[in-house]
Amino acid sequence: MKKVIVIGSPGAGKSTFARRLRDCTGLPLYYLDMIWHRPDRTTLSREEFERKIREKTAEDSWILDGNYLRTMEMRLAACDTVFYLDYPLEVCLRGAEARIGKQREDLPWEETEFDEEFRQWILDFPRDQKPRIDELLEKYRDGREIFIFHERKEAEQYLQTLEECRSNSAGTTQKEIGQKPIGRTDI
Repeated sequence: MKKVIVIGSPGAGKSTFARRLRDCTGLPLYYLDMIWHRPDRTTLSREEFERKIREKTAEDSWILDGNYLRTMEMRLAACDTVFYLDYPLEVCLRGAEARIGKQREDLPWEETEFDEEFRQWILDFPRDQKPRIDELLEKYRDGREIFIFHERKEAEQYLQTLEECRSNSAGTTQKEIGQKPIGRTDI
């Protein structure tokens, strides 16, 4: 596990999962929201964003947190491990609502309200993005470890196992940890 993407609906907890994964593995973590958005709420051009993603994926090791469907195939082609937080809609809505008013390292501003457009984006995710994500995961399944979690407790169990392995055995390799069946669901 050296090149990792963490994907899923907004509100699923991708950034929280990615931070804990970073803390367990020591891999550098890049938030796509921090690359795409500027603090003044403007964005990079698509070309600049894609260039920055290509630069990150050319590095030796990384965790890339975020969906950004238009660049997902580029990231899937470059990664060796995928964590897909495929949670129910209600879980994602609650997750997005719970972070309102909290300072976060994965977004260059503090959300002060549950924006209706963002809420609609989450509501539309199962119809508009999930089918394409599933298609891409099937296309890129060979040569990658793909973990699909359908409940928060599955992701939590995986992270706890990873943390325990790291603390109990400094000689355990990331590959050995990544192959533990906890939370793994083949697509």
